[in-house]
Amino acid sequence: MSNGTPPGGEWSSGTKIPVRRAERAQDGDTAPVAPDRPAAPPPPIPALPPGPSRVPRGWRTRPEPPPWWPSGEQWPPASKPDGKTRFLRKVGCFFGGGVALIVATGVLAAFFGRGGPFTVLVLLGLIAAVGLMARALRRAAVPLAEVMAAADRVADGDYSARVPVRAGNRGEIGRLVRTFNTMASRLETDETQRRALFADVAHELRTPLAVIRGNVEGMLDGIYPRDDERLQTVLEETEVVNRLLDDLRTLSLADAGQLSLHPEATDIANLIDDLVTGFEPRAKETGIRLTAAVAPMAPVMLDPVRIRQTLDNLVANALRHTPRGGDVTITVEPASGEVCFSVRDTGSGIPPEHLPHVFDRFWKSADSGGSGLGLAICRGIVEAHGGEIHAASGPGAGTSVRFTLPAPASAPA
Repeated sequence: MSNGTPPGGEWSSGTKIPVRRAERAQDGDTAPVAPDRPAAPPPPIPALPPGPSRVPRGWRTRPEPPPWWPSGEQWPPASKPDGKTRFLRKVGCFFGGGVALIVATGVLAAFFGRGGPFTVLVLLGLIAAVGLMARALRRAAVPLAEVMAAADRVADGDYSARVPVRAGNRGEIGRLVRTFNTMASRLETDETQRRALFADVAHELRTPLAVIRGNVEGMLDGIYPRDDERLQTVLEETEVVNRLLDDLRTLSLADAGQLSLHPEATDIANLIDDLVTGFEPRAKETGIRLTAAVAPMAPVMLDPVRIRQTLDNLVANALRHTPRGGDVTITVEPASGEVCFSVRDTGSGIPPEHLPHVFDRFWKSADSGGSGLGLAICRGIVEAHGGEIHAASGPGAGTSVRFTLPAPASAPA
């Protein structure tokens, strides 16, 4: 095929696609028919891009609520407009109403012509409307300017800045002023606590470090002998520093909500029995009766190490402030899906003015020998478990510290 026609085929007219044709029979012989070329598969249908469902709105099924959703609450929850949307909507309505009033006044003035008493009334109404708008703008602009000025002071480090709450500050403007003052108060409180924390930590570390330095320098200068007694004193002071640092770390994790818990099914009776066994020698030495009463209950899901640490702090404080011949009582009982722990002593008690501060960091009485972090750590551990802790006391009436922990009914036995 010198003309470029493919063997056994012809070029179809008007195309460049070779077409195979059946060869005709010649001399009575039937020539085999060449099989046709298989047709190319159709191009794939492109997939639709991801987007909203094409299911009609009436056919869509509402998603099921998660297992933790309260049974009586609406699902999905209804969306509520935030304060920003409401405020912008009111501002838009205000300016829209002002513009509509001006346009209406202009249209009426053009319709009735110039001059005449009606035009004077229209002009007076327009002046009154402009005056009312200016007054409303001033009532909104002055608090905003005060908030901006106070915000600049807070940004410069002056956390005592406050915006005066005026009688006319209502709605979103009044809420903005109150919210800003609350924020500034919290920042000021946090800054005060931070400075007090640094001062208290420096004070608590100064004493053991001074003891360690004095003993080491005395041994180096030959004033003290380099014996085991002096080295034991240095070791004990290093333990005090190490314990203080551990308490600070635990407290900082609890304040940040990052305290790691390892809950497990715990037998409360065994936990309290181990606690009493550990404190019995100290109680006998000081002449204090230490007793415990645990009501029968199923195992409770909690972190036994952290709860034991909490009870250790409470019992140690009770023994420290109870005179010889006094009593320290530990009680545990279930109540309304919770477990109530109580440590009561017959000591001197806490004055009423000091009672609100017993769970603050580094707060301690004059005769306390601790660092002032024990009760703060107790509160952090209890709150990390989802519980609450309270203290009740009075001068000469002893002290009772009570905390509650949630006790799920599904706790494994």
